[in-house]
Amino acid sequence: MRKFFQEIKADLKFKTAGPGQKLSEPSRGGHQARVPPPRAPKEKPKAEAAPKPRQAPTDEAQMAAAAALARLELKPKGKAPSCSQESIKNQVRRELMAEAAASEKGLPEEEKEQEEGAAAPSVSGVYFICPLTGAVVRKDQKEKHLREAIQAHFSVDPVAASIMEIHTFNKDREKVRVGVETMAKYLDNIYLHPEEEKYQKIKLQNKVFQERISCLEGAHKFFQAVGFETKTLPVPGQDSPEEQFYVLREEVLARLEQLKDSKEQLLSSEPLRARLDRQLRVFRPSPRAARFELPDDFYNLSAEEIRREQRLRTEAVEKASMLRTRAMREKEEQREMRKYNYTLLRVRFPDGYILQGTFYAREAVSVLYSFVREALRDDWLPFELLGPGGVKLTDENLAFNECGLVPSALLSLCWDAAVMADIEAAAEEQPQSPLRPELLARVQTLP
Repeated sequence: MRKFFQEIKADLKFKTAGPGQKLSEPSRGGHQARVPPPRAPKEKPKAEAAPKPRQAPTDEAQMAAAAALARLELKPKGKAPSCSQESIKNQVRRELMAEAAASEKGLPEEEKEQEEGAAAPSVSGVYFICPLTGAVVRKDQKEKHLREAIQAHFSVDPVAASIMEIHTFNKDREKVRVGVETMAKYLDNIYLHPEEEKYQKIKLQNKVFQERISCLEGAHKFFQAVGFETKTLPVPGQDSPEEQFYVLREEVLARLEQLKDSKEQLLSSEPLRARLDRQLRVFRPSPRAARFELPDDFYNLSAEEIRREQRLRTEAVEKASMLRTRAMREKEEQREMRKYNYTLLRVRFPDGYILQGTFYAREAVSVLYSFVREALRDDWLPFELLGPGGVKLTDENLAFNECGLVPSALLSLCWDAAVMADIEAAAEEQPQSPLRPELLARVQTLP
């Protein structure tokens, strides 16, 4: 059977080949036999080009999208969309129209020149508020200003100023704890045994005093502030005939309660810390809301952080050849997030206005909710914050670096739909913006 089919195939090929011709005869028509040109080799299918990354929509594209949404509103509607779809569409339309309107107004000449050149920073730096003076100082001037403020406080309350020095400028917290407890013990002995003269003198060369107290910055100033003075006294039975002592002045024995208060203040005090200045700002609607130009303060690493970064990189090289579990990868991602000490966050309201503030990267999301609520005209209005990609920030206990909101991020605010529906049903006249009037009075244009 196989041979039968092979003969049929050969016969078909012979018939389709055309009329026969002997090799010794000239070709018909006096021409040489035409040899069909060789077929070009088939090209191998080319690999598909990698898709180009999607670029951010231009201002013209955003305006076109807004116009398309407006045309959709004019078309006859079939099945009514769900409330959630309708609210999302309305919010997008309002944001796009607000941004388009802001673009049409044009920029002042100085802002146009700035835009043509290098982009201006979104914030000039990280600033702190001194708890003693209330002054706002840059990050690199914080420690110097704090030290000067404490020194100036000696003229007001020398005991409190010396306690601030002890707790603020000695970084080893365990040494501070041990030293403070030893100093409190000295004062306790005087308070509980005022008649014992031996408790009213402290030998400066004493081993315990040298190891626990003398090494602390501000400790000597504290003893002088509470009523001790330095005296050189003879020491019988020792090689050196005289040594230095702290001796309590006699008038202090008449006010032992004050000495006890100083001891309790010493034990209960905490390091003096400058408070991070949020640098709250309000901006008009702008298509540049998602663009951030951060100064070096957000990226600079201290010497300790540089050493830690070098150690982490060494560990990464060692682990490069190892198979990593999901937990290991997540841990490395968290390490990456811990590179930043601060983050600049913007919250865009449904009307397009933008609220901006500076935060610690390790602060909880609840701090941002409080920050936004304090800026509202009606702080009772319930709202939700959406991170990049529209993800709801529901767990307020998470830190910003755990949510991927470092070193900067643009978030969106959404009102509670049910509450807003009740307000509209009550036909109450709503203000033009939910932000406080004093904030709107100093609204700015994004750089």
